[in-house]
Amino acid sequence: MEKNAKIYVAGHRGMVGSAICRRLQAEGYTNVITKTHDALDLTRQSEVEAFFQAEKPEYVFLAAAKVGGIIANSRHSADFMYENMILEMNVIHSAWENGCKKLMFLGSSCIYPRLAPQPMKEDCLLTSSLEKTNEAYALAKISGLKYCEYLNTQYGTDYISVMPTNLYGPNDNYHPEHSHVLPALIRRFHEAKISGAKEVTCWGTGKPLREFLYVDDLADACVFLMNNYSGNETVNLGTGKELTIKSLTELVAKVVGYDGKITWDATKPDGTPRKLLDVSKLNSLGWRYKTELEDGIRLTYRDFLENPMRAER
Repeated sequence: MEKNAKIYVAGHRGMVGSAICRRLQAEGYTNVITKTHDALDLTRQSEVEAFFQAEKPEYVFLAAAKVGGIIANSRHSADFMYENMILEMNVIHSAWENGCKKLMFLGSSCIYPRLAPQPMKEDCLLTSSLEKTNEAYALAKISGLKYCEYLNTQYGTDYISVMPTNLYGPNDNYHPEHSHVLPALIRRFHEAKISGAKEVTCWGTGKPLREFLYVDDLADACVFLMNNYSGNETVNLGTGKELTIKSLTELVAKVVGYDGKITWDATKPDGTPRKLLDVSKLNSLGWRYKTELEDGIRLTYRDFLENPMRAER
C-alpha cells in the first residue's frame, strides 16, 4: 500500500478496527477513511453502494461485524447470521464493483470444525461439523471468505482473508452478557474486588483450551499481510500458544487483584474443547506476535479502568 493510498477501515470504532487505524497511523498512512454506523449502515446495500461510488477506496480492511460471546450467539443466532452475512457481502461486492485494488476480510477461528485436528491448519476448513454455540456466526464468516476466493478466481481480484484467534485489548466490549471470555472475566473480577465478594462463580469446567492474541499485535499482522501476502487460502493469525480457561481465569484475577475464591458451574456450556491455530504459515511469511498474555491483560485492564463507559455496552 502506498502511504497516500485511500484506505477504508470498516468497523473503525470496534476493538479490531480501531487497532488497525492506530497501526496505519503509526506507519505513516495519511488517507484513511472511516464512517460511523449512523453515517453508513453496512447492512443497507444502497448506502454501501453509494459510499463506494463516491469514495472509491483503493484498499479495504473489513473489520466490521456483529460479535459476542456464547450467550449472545446462542440467543440471537438468526441476527448474527443475517447481519454479518449481509454487511460483508455488501462491502466486498461494492469494493469489487468500484475497482478496489485489495481487500482484507477478517474472519474468526470459529470457522474451523469443532473437533478439528490440533493445532488447526488453514486447510481443515469445512472438513467436519462446526461448534453449535456459534455456528450461525461461523457460517456467515465462511461465506465472506469464500466470496473473496470466488471473486479472485472468477475476476482476478486480490482479496485476502485472515482468521484471528481469540482477541483482546483496548476498546474491547466488557458487557456482562455480550462480551467474550477475557473481557467478561476482567469486569467480573473487578466488580468482585470492589464489592468485596468472597467468591466468584465462572461458567463451565475451566478445562477448555484457548489461545489469545493482543489486538495491537493483530493490527500489526494485518497491515503486514496487506503488504506482503496474496492468495486464496486464508491465513491464521495467532500466537501458537494456549492455556486452559481455568489458568486464564486465575491470571485475570491476579492482574485485577482479586484474591477471593473461584468456583465453577459445570452445568453451563464449555464451548469448543480446544481452538489452537497452526500459525506456521504466518511465521513463514515473516511475522510473529510480540505481546505476552499477562502483559496484554495488564494493558487491557488499564483500558477498562480508564474507559468505564465501555463496561456499559
